[in-house]
Amino acid sequence: MDTTTKNIRTNEIPKIRGGLPLLGHMIPFAKNPFLFMKKVSDQAGEIAQFKIFSQRMILLTGDDASELFYRSSDEQLDQSAAYKLMTPIFGEGIVFDAPIDKKNEQLKMLMPALRMSAMRQHSAKIISEVEGMISDWGESGEVNLVEAMKQLTINTATHCLLGKEFRYELTHEFADIYHDLEKGVNALAYSFPNLPIPSFRKRDRARVRLHELVHKIIEKREKSNEKHSDMFQMLIDTRYKDGSRLSSNDIAGMLVAAIFAGHHTSSGTSAWVLLELLKNPRHMGEVTQELDSLLGYDGNVTFQSLRETPKLENTLKEVLRLHPPLIVLMRQVAEDLYFKSHHIKKGDMVWASPPVTHRMGHLFSNPELFDPDRYTPGREEDKNLMAYQPFGGGKHKCSGNAFAMFQIKAIYSILLRKYTFEFIDAPETYVDDYREMIVQPKSPCKIRYKRRTADAFTSKHGTAGDQQEAPSQCPAAPAKEEQFTLVAETIEKMESTINTNFHISIDTQLCQGHAVCAAESPELFNISNNLATVTSATPPITMLEKAQCAARHCPNAAITITTNSASK
Repeated sequence: MDTTTKNIRTNEIPKIRGGLPLLGHMIPFAKNPFLFMKKVSDQAGEIAQFKIFSQRMILLTGDDASELFYRSSDEQLDQSAAYKLMTPIFGEGIVFDAPIDKKNEQLKMLMPALRMSAMRQHSAKIISEVEGMISDWGESGEVNLVEAMKQLTINTATHCLLGKEFRYELTHEFADIYHDLEKGVNALAYSFPNLPIPSFRKRDRARVRLHELVHKIIEKREKSNEKHSDMFQMLIDTRYKDGSRLSSNDIAGMLVAAIFAGHHTSSGTSAWVLLELLKNPRHMGEVTQELDSLLGYDGNVTFQSLRETPKLENTLKEVLRLHPPLIVLMRQVAEDLYFKSHHIKKGDMVWASPPVTHRMGHLFSNPELFDPDRYTPGREEDKNLMAYQPFGGGKHKCSGNAFAMFQIKAIYSILLRKYTFEFIDAPETYVDDYREMIVQPKSPCKIRYKRRTADAFTSKHGTAGDQQEAPSQCPAAPAKEEQFTLVAETIEKMESTINTNFHISIDTQLCQGHAVCAAESPELFNISNNLATVTSATPPITMLEKAQCAARHCPNAAITITTNSASK
């Protein structure tokens, strides 16, 4: 792939026929964005062009084309120019409406609340929200799964990220505000974000009201002696590089950006986890057994225990492959680019479509099949980061990905141990609703539940009194533990004749500063300016397992471990 070569012979990018004067292909795109883009990809291949209104769009699918999309710099592909629809939601001068340097500075401000150390504190809050939701469910009943998950995930995201005022004093008002803001993200908004239509008017009123609430809370906190440790307070205390404070409007926009990162990627995915498990009883049995064996009927759920659930994690990965929350990601071309023999011109809009790439047979075996086992050792079909892209990729990968994964695992560690579930309607009627840009299962999505009893459990490895979380031991998946043991034994036998070293490399385009590596192996990793760095160029071989552990748990797969040997 050559992104910069000029003065070369180029071929025209395959063009999709059809479209209407003025509108281009807007109607089929708005009707079903996923089916439209899949048809485009199937017809034209990894690169194709079409028009939405007067704008030329370039669709890039597959791993090679996705690498151009995710690996190009901000100076080549402008993220901000493509997401003007978010300016009325986040605010002027905030995130996508800010210059590149300021945008990146603002995004870095959000990371401390999404790091591993913060998530350890979030686990109890998430569990309390799940238990609060089911407290009035009773022994059996019915629930609209989509609506329940929307409310649950907004409650957990608000509780963990915004603080007690939003969660307990403004619960219903903030939920209404967020709903109106979220409705401002639709196909029309990508091209005309300021049309005078009802949904956009509601969006704008909601943003004004949110700013008013944030301003009042800031004033209240400044007069109080109470200490707060939430993201809200962190933003109040944070300063820009020039020493200036964030305005109340900045804080309002940043808080909404954080909730979008921590919520909209979670609600639909949370619902699909249960729906896919119900459609696939074998996997439901395996996941339930895993949780039963690990936690028992009333075992305490902690950050560490949720890392010992490979069946649940692989299920979640597969749900994200088949039902990624974002149908399309966009960038505007800021300088001419070249992909293979094709010229992508300055001013073009380029798109990536995770659900289309996720269904390519040369990237995923039997891609339409729900198969969580595709992520087990030996297969690991998520290792190609340009093919598996549910949260995007590169340095602009959704920063809330680790929080979303942790949140959803916590939700099901409670629900699947407390209740059994079944469909009310025919299984084939539970499908994605592609009328919205943020994908959810189609509503109504009714599910029947029934409480499980304690005697249904085969083991009780934890009790409700286990309140203290054990320090991280970085437990490996079963197959990996055997591999690490073999490596250690082999190294011990070879020490007399071989000097074995290993090297750690960090892809700075992938690292976002989640700080998982530094928490797991502080002897090997530091975090500086929201990027991981290595403490030693030649770490001792005794640290190999800890380095591999940190690499395995990195949310963005930014760490690579290589070994080398030299005879003494």
